Amino acid sequence: MGVLDELTTKAGGEDAVGGVPARLVAAPRDTTEAAALISAAQGLSVVIRGGGTKLDWGVPPRELDLIIDTRRLTGVVEHAAGDLITVVRAGTPMAELHDLPGQQLALDAPPAATAGGTVAANASGPRRLRYGTARDLLIGITVVRPDGTITKAGGKVVKNVAGYDLGKLYTGAFGTLGLITECVFRLHPVPAAAIFVRATAPPGHAARVLAGQFAASACEVNAAPGAEPELAVLLEGTPAGVRERAAAVAELLDGEVSGTAPEWWDVLPWPDGGVGIKLTGRLSQVPALVATAVGAGATVRGSAGAGVLYAGFPPDGEGADAVVEAGRAVELLRAAAVRACGHAVVLTAPDGVRDTLDMWGPVPGLELMRRVKDQFDPHYRFAPGRFVGGI
Repeated sequence: MGVLDELTTKAGGEDAVGGVPARLVAAPRDTTEAAALISAAQGLSVVIRGGGTKLDWGVPPRELDLIIDTRRLTGVVEHAAGDLITVVRAGTPMAELHDLPGQQLALDAPPAATAGGTVAANASGPRRLRYGTARDLLIGITVVRPDGTITKAGGKVVKNVAGYDLGKLYTGAFGTLGLITECVFRLHPVPAAAIFVRATAPPGHAARVLAGQFAASACEVNAAPGAEPELAVLLEGTPAGVRERAAAVAELLDGEVSGTAPEWWDVLPWPDGGVGIKLTGRLSQVPALVATAVGAGATVRGSAGAGVLYAGFPPDGEGADAVVEAGRAVELLRAAAVRACGHAVVLTAPDGVRDTLDMWGPVPGLELMRRVKDQFDPHYRFAPGRFVGGI
């Protein structure tokens, strides 16, 4: 029996990505076993699966032989509280990293999402305004490249100055360059107090919050057709300081102070089977982006303070009419994003509609991305076709 036979099992009915069924599934226990698996799987097309929270994002793979599941690559390897870092295996659920003793990995992600999957998708949430994204908080990484080579980059200190920063290359690569097996993250202290200010206010009022230098950790907008837009501001720090800043923000926005987040906080604005689009643009263009998306029938949520928004459309029937409507909406929002000096990327769409859409839109660095892919995965075996430009 060969290594591949020892480490894989026959795929079941649930082992599919974007409707494309796999033949085999493997769940390696550690980096060494993952390297042996990938070395033995030469010639097979591979997709990585973490918690599955974003498995329906992107384009379905052109082909799929093997799903590598990271559910056994779990656990906190090290938590160096004095250095404000933690080393975790890639399959560790984010729920475990939200509750480290006295410290936090300040990445908003679903509890079931994994550390590796969050890095691979470069996911973030409301608090990106203060803490940044996975790309900002990842300081070291261990990966198994498509040829089976184990590669480490970065380290366990916040200031790494030597070598290539491969962590940033793998962040947001959607598993197209290999398997992430271990991550080193920068941590932050858990704030002593956190308060929300909620207001019915247009997105443009976020500029007042930013200009007021209240050191908000998040400034989120929620807008939907037929409803008044809302803003919610998260303030963190010492109890006295937070109370003082919250009172000032509430007065500025004519809002109310609350100890709890609004129900829409950090909830993506599309239901199952809907169309989800990520919009980015200059801060000054956020009100125009929101107005365009809402005018097209979308619910919009996201960071009015960072210029990163999510537009969601509910399922709109089936057949040709749904395809036409989704295509029109994407074209409209992509044009608005270009005017805002940003981008519009379709994250998810229903089967039958997804294939008709240009999910990524124009990407200026596409040729560079192809050259990187050629170097890391010359046979295009990892997540074939799921990334921008069919990479």
